[in-house]
Amino acid sequence: MKPESLSVDLESVPITPELLAQHSITPDEYQRIVAALGRDPGLTELGIYSVMWSEHCSYKSSRVHLKRLPTRSDRVVQGPGENAGIIDVGDGWACAFKIESHNHPSFIEPFQGAATGVGGILRDIFTMGARPLAVMDSLRFGPICEEELGEDSSASAVVHKNHSLLEGVVSGIAGYGNCFGVPNLGGETRFAACYSGNPLVNAFALGLVRRNEIFYAKAAGIGNPVIYVGAKTGRDGIHGATMASEEFKEGAEQKRPNVQVGDPFMEKLLLEACIEAMRTGAVVGIQDMGAAGLTCSTCEMGARGGVGLEVELDHVPQRESGMSAYEIMLSESQERMLLVADKNREDEVIRVFEKWGLDAVIVGEVIAEPRLRILHHGELVADIPNQSLTDDAPLYHRPVGEWKAPARLSPPPEVLEELTFFEGTQSTAALNYADELRALLASSNICSKSWIHEQYDSMVQTNTVQGPGGEAGVMRIKGTDRGLSMALDGNERWCYLNPRLGASHAVAEAARKVACTGATPVAATNCLNFGNPEKPEIMAQLSLAIDGISAACVALGTPITGGNVSLYNETRGQGIYPTPVIGIVGILDQIGNAVGSDFQRAGDAVLLIAPALVPPLEERMQEFGSSEYARKVLSTMWGTPPCLDLAVEANLHRCLAELAKHGLIHSARDISDGGIAVALAEGSFCHGVGVRANLSKAPDLPAEWDLFGETASQCILSCPKASVAQIEKLVANYPGLMVATLGGTVTDLFELAVDSRVLIRERVSGLRNVWSSALPALLRNDPPVGN
Repeated sequence: MKPESLSVDLESVPITPELLAQHSITPDEYQRIVAALGRDPGLTELGIYSVMWSEHCSYKSSRVHLKRLPTRSDRVVQGPGENAGIIDVGDGWACAFKIESHNHPSFIEPFQGAATGVGGILRDIFTMGARPLAVMDSLRFGPICEEELGEDSSASAVVHKNHSLLEGVVSGIAGYGNCFGVPNLGGETRFAACYSGNPLVNAFALGLVRRNEIFYAKAAGIGNPVIYVGAKTGRDGIHGATMASEEFKEGAEQKRPNVQVGDPFMEKLLLEACIEAMRTGAVVGIQDMGAAGLTCSTCEMGARGGVGLEVELDHVPQRESGMSAYEIMLSESQERMLLVADKNREDEVIRVFEKWGLDAVIVGEVIAEPRLRILHHGELVADIPNQSLTDDAPLYHRPVGEWKAPARLSPPPEVLEELTFFEGTQSTAALNYADELRALLASSNICSKSWIHEQYDSMVQTNTVQGPGGEAGVMRIKGTDRGLSMALDGNERWCYLNPRLGASHAVAEAARKVACTGATPVAATNCLNFGNPEKPEIMAQLSLAIDGISAACVALGTPITGGNVSLYNETRGQGIYPTPVIGIVGILDQIGNAVGSDFQRAGDAVLLIAPALVPPLEERMQEFGSSEYARKVLSTMWGTPPCLDLAVEANLHRCLAELAKHGLIHSARDISDGGIAVALAEGSFCHGVGVRANLSKAPDLPAEWDLFGETASQCILSCPKASVAQIEKLVANYPGLMVATLGGTVTDLFELAVDSRVLIRERVSGLRNVWSSALPALLRNDPPVGN
């Protein structure tokens, strides 16, 4: 294809306000397109701009704020801007990882939306040359029981819809990941009313690559062939990126044709073929056809390499007849890649894909002029400067409103009357908090998610050391002594009450979970889920959350290597809570030192590591209002998230790593939702090893706070009694931390006292039954299971 022989008879269509609105192009943006081209665009060109300038692809509302995130460290090999971030993990290995959202597609078509979310994030990993090692998911749904929707007249219908979304999403994740053959290590699943019309499906993947075998999505070499590989192109997913950049309105389900359809078996073949082709040395660059399909892969590869790509669409394998250039360029059909090969070595690459039964067709070539040139039936249908689609995409400094606390700081008087304050020798014989503990263990945010995890294959590839249900997933790196630990976290309620502090907590807790396994947290990825950025109050949430993430990542040494921003998570004007989700990856130098989260045996000591300094009484009562206890048992919310000293948090992570390195502890568990009572109970369930513990009374605070209050930078440890003195000595080396012995592990007994006053005494088996049966019961609309 010679540029001088091309026709310049571009498709001409009347550009009407209605056509621009259909493409989510504003009048001002249209004038920018005209200026970039020096003429009016054709229809295919308008479609190309619409997807590349969508919020989903261009980050036009968030880029100015994302620049404040830390992205560098000695371990970072590749930061934001590529398909996935990469860090050096030692012994010649590097780790590629990333998290992305598939929220809107999963609402419209739960199974395929979630399945293709998994497929897309896996391609981001193996496009870098890395073999996927593990996946995890962070999920948010609306309530699955009517009582959490209050007096909503449509509660039954809403709950039914939320059930369908949950079941469809989990089936989609399981169906794709299990067939592809990658272990799912769990993640997190939470529920709140704001997600009823807009669930969140954030997919995380991690893979391994040799440090000297990393590939990048960059075109190079004038005249080099451009090769299309993988599945054929169909009409599914057209305008998927644009749809993901809009609010949902009435009739959102009618957008089902915008949702892609995945084939995990095809993706497995594509993985093996890509890895083999890369090893030939004939591949120059490779890019996944993800959001915006052939459009993004062509213009982004050219832009990164400072060159252009010229493509003839007649050569693109198609599974439907009569597809237009517009449809081919905007299709988001799955399991497709675009690569550039060395000239005269293209046959080597093509033979590899033919061996795996996949299409591999030369569709164009690299050109010197940095433009995207698209032909169809020999006619030029698009001729666009690459930079206008990528670096010169609109960048909005949207108004950032003044954030205002959405809830009162102090507890309502009627709530104070429900809490129990006791002093001195006052009798507490009648006090028993077993019912409150059972209520928390059965709550949707705390109960066992085994109904979800059991649908996932967590052991395929035989690298899994710790799978779903623990604090973090842990994988071995075969052929070395090393391992990787990974966790996802986000607390939408805390981010709603204080976006900056809540976002810092998301980083801290994900890193703490990784540290509890004995690993050193070293890097992060983020998925920022927010409402409509055109509303100043939403931009205030986003800006503050980014500041909170930045502060925590700097303090904890976990730079952001990439991620995703998902905006317009609103349905009929109702937005979600601000929900930044953080993925943290940590390194274990000795995989044999990995620490589990469950009590291992009776007769161990149980310790608490916590900040040495505690906030004033007034602040702690404010913090109690953000707890799961306040939400579930008191049915209210007030106050702020717990205070967070990032220097103390960093010391806790280093302390946990040293404890694991010396083999001093048998288990470590973060204290989060439900406070210390829930943490101790959950530690008992796996092996049926219970605990007898005695807490020190916090002066002037209710007993409920002692049992169920949630504070930062705290962990529960179990260890041999002979190790207690050595642990106390080691913890003393870390400023800001203290350690206290709470009691010990016993057989099938859960006994929790405050100042030697027993407030909960139950059989572990009974509590475990409540915790493990709650989610299936909620999905069946069964009454709660007792003990």
